[in-house]
Amino acid sequence: MKKIGIISDTHCTVIPQVFSFFKDVDEIWHAGDIGNIETAEQLAAFKPLRAVYGNCDDHVVRMQYPEDQFFHIEDIDVYMTHIGGYPGKYMPEIRYILNEKKPNLYICGHSHILKVMNDPKLNLLHINPGAAGQTGFHNKITMIRLVIDGKTFKDLEIFELDRNRSF
Repeated sequence: MKKIGIISDTHCTVIPQVFSFFKDVDEIWHAGDIGNIETAEQLAAFKPLRAVYGNCDDHVVRMQYPEDQFFHIEDIDVYMTHIGGYPGKYMPEIRYILNEKKPNLYICGHSHILKVMNDPKLNLLHINPGAAGQTGFHNKITMIRLVIDGKTFKDLEIFELDRNRSF
């Protein structure tokens, strides 16, 4: 059993609530637009970090983190990238990868819109954690945590905070 924190689009900001919301997770997964290497280092100093770079990340972040990650945890295969779409609206290259690799969990960011959706056609769970930073058009800062137990996803929780709130 693994407890996972999922975050995206921090754009150089780690709000203090990240540390309390993710205090009991085993790993943090960041779906891109980290913002800078200092943000990644701050998260990695707190919990083990798996991350991909996003379209706004500079060459330093891109040298440290890949564009895509495929990995196996518990009894599931995970595919994580920054830009890719969601069930019924995948980018063509992402649809191809999902059909070829057949992950159980697909995670992306970029849209700043939180989505958790089953894709019955591809038999996977899609998660976009929304945006955890203060840069962008979103009104809410969002993050997700969940438990992966064998092949089961459970105890999914959403963190939501008004973006205009003072920190």
